[in-house]
Amino acid sequence: MKVVHTIQELRAQLRGQLRTAFVPTMGNLHEGHLSLMRLAADHGDPVVASIFVNRLQFGPNEDFDRYPRTLEDDISKLEKEGVYVLFAPDEREMYPVPQEYRVSPPQDLGDILEGEFRPGFFIGVATVVMKLFQCVQPQVSVFGKKDYQQLMIIRRMCGQFSIPTEIIPAETIREPDGLAMSSRNRYLSPEERQESVWLSRTLHEVAKRIRDGQASCSLSVDDVADIESAALQVLNQRGWKTDYVAVRRRTDLKLPAAQDLQSPGELVVLAASKLGATRLIDNLEI
Repeated sequence: MKVVHTIQELRAQLRGQLRTAFVPTMGNLHEGHLSLMRLAADHGDPVVASIFVNRLQFGPNEDFDRYPRTLEDDISKLEKEGVYVLFAPDEREMYPVPQEYRVSPPQDLGDILEGEFRPGFFIGVATVVMKLFQCVQPQVSVFGKKDYQQLMIIRRMCGQFSIPTEIIPAETIREPDGLAMSSRNRYLSPEERQESVWLSRTLHEVAKRIRDGQASCSLSVDDVADIESAALQVLNQRGWKTDYVAVRRRTDLKLPAAQDLQSPGELVVLAASKLGATRLIDNLEI
C-alpha cells in the first residue's frame, strides 16, 4: 500500500485509473470502516482510503483535539484489506489558505436533526468531501448508513453538482450486543459501555411499535409523536442526555404525513444521545 501525504503524490499514484473506489475516514479505524473498504473493492479497483480529521466539522466545544489519532495502527489494518493508496494529508495540505469557499446543504436537510444540535457540522462535512472528491476523482465512494443524514447530504450534493461519483451505501456494523461501531465508543467507561446498548434497544422498540401500528392500520401522526417522546424519556430516565429520537421519511428525512405511515419500508428512526461525555448516534430503517 502506498501512503501519500500530498495531493500531488496522490494524483501521480492514481493517474490512468478508470474505476477508483474511495472511502474517506477520520482514522481510528475499526471493523465498521474495514467493511467499507471491502464493499469498495466490490465496486471498483483500486481502493483508495483517506484519513483526515477535519477541523471544519467540529464545533468550538467538541472533541477535535482529543479525537483519537492512530495512524500507524490504521496503516496496518488497511494493508491487510488490500487498499492501494492511503491519502493522509495534514491540515496545511488540505487547507493551505483559510477555506473561505464552503458547501452549504439546504436548510431543510442540513439544519435538522444533527444539523440542529451541531450547527455548521454538515457545511464542514460537505466541504471536505467535495475537496477530497476533487483530489481523488473517484468513480465510486462508500459511505456508511450509520451516518444516515450525512449519506443523504453527500448523495444529493453529488447530484446537484453533477459530480461523476456513484455513492454506495453500506449497512451499519454492530458489536455483538447491538451497539453501532464508532471511533467514539472508546471514550466510554466500562459501565457506560454496558449501558450504551440501550440506544439500539430503544430504536428497536420504536421500530416495533411503529410496525405494530402499521399492521393494525391504526398508526397516526400523533401516535408517532407519542412513541418518540416515550423513547426519549426511557433514555433520559436511565441517565442519558438525549438530543432527539425522531421518526422520519427515508427519502428526505422530513416528518412523515399520515399517508407515509401506511406503507412499510418508508420510514427510519434516528437518535442522538449523550452518555456521560460521549455523544452517540444511531438509526434503524423501519
